[in-house]
Amino acid sequence: MSIPGSAFIPYLNFISRWVLFIAVTYKAYETREKGWLLISAASLIDALDIESYILDPLGIHINPQAYVIAAKIPNFFFGILMIWGAFHLRYGDTDFKHTVYISILAIASYIWLFLLATDVFKSPTQESLFPSLVLGSSLIYFGCVLRKYIVYPKIPESLFPCGLIFLGILNLTYPVTRFIEWFAPIGFFLGGIFRLMAAIGAVKFVFYPVTPVKVNKDNLPSQKGAFLFPFRESAFKKLGKLWKIPGTVVITREDLRTLKSSLNPETLVFWITRAKEGKLEEKPQIYAISPTKMEILTDLIARALTQGYKMVYVEAFEYLMLENGFENTLKFILNLKDRVIAEGGTLVLVVNPDVLNEKQLRIIEREFEKLS
Repeated sequence: MSIPGSAFIPYLNFISRWVLFIAVTYKAYETREKGWLLISAASLIDALDIESYILDPLGIHINPQAYVIAAKIPNFFFGILMIWGAFHLRYGDTDFKHTVYISILAIASYIWLFLLATDVFKSPTQESLFPSLVLGSSLIYFGCVLRKYIVYPKIPESLFPCGLIFLGILNLTYPVTRFIEWFAPIGFFLGGIFRLMAAIGAVKFVFYPVTPVKVNKDNLPSQKGAFLFPFRESAFKKLGKLWKIPGTVVITREDLRTLKSSLNPETLVFWITRAKEGKLEEKPQIYAISPTKMEILTDLIARALTQGYKMVYVEAFEYLMLENGFENTLKFILNLKDRVIAEGGTLVLVVNPDVLNEKQLRIIEREFEKLS
């Protein structure tokens, strides 16, 4: 069965692999995050996969006797690095249980390669079962982490995780569909399309992110640092009604019906909610964002800081803590604090001390100055 334009699919597949590698490598360089570095390494292995349409133009030929094992090795390396990187992006680090999972996967991969070398498998389908499971599952897991925690839910950014998830599902079927004569060209065609989707989304996500508009730098707040208040009223009494100050980023759970009327046109608001996502208002700019997507929120605020915003006001700590736990929310706040201070700005955090235990409160008080 011939598919129109199928002659271009190998080239499309090849280019898409390298576009993905370049995009995630730049993201790793920009953020200096271990998770993106691991994903970058996995993407390079994927770009150099042991496929004839990739290696033949380079003048590289694999010994046919070694091909059975050599073709499976990239699946395992790619899957291990991809899952490891996804753990870092999802949890901010890897703990003991994640190390156990990765170790078990590495040992199982070695055992499978050992069995391949002993000719215990009697068919190509049997040989491909576990490698395809590792490859497909890692793509699906990483895509789900991107979609839920990292990538802004908007086309074309969302093509990045969706393309990877579809590609992962396709790879899970590989041990069977690869050897169905009529479906094989269709599967190869779909693989190219899914990679192209992921590549387009990755480029938009990395190189053309959602960016708030620049603000007028006149009348920006003069007070610099990181400050802690127990209630909104005490913060407003000391610093003024913060969401009326030009160049302020507000992270809130406030009812938008009452909030919108009191905002300065140059205020940027992130409304923390599970009800909806995306841009709600153009001026002032109001975005709805899920409480679990702190990575996206950090990235959006970081870009706002480069656009001239200097005041960041957070009054949704309790809700973020409810959804993500204290440790993850604290990491988010401290990361935010470092970014704001580095830009010469002001971070104002409102936390009701009654919702924290003594140890948690001491940690926050150590990082923030209390203004009386």
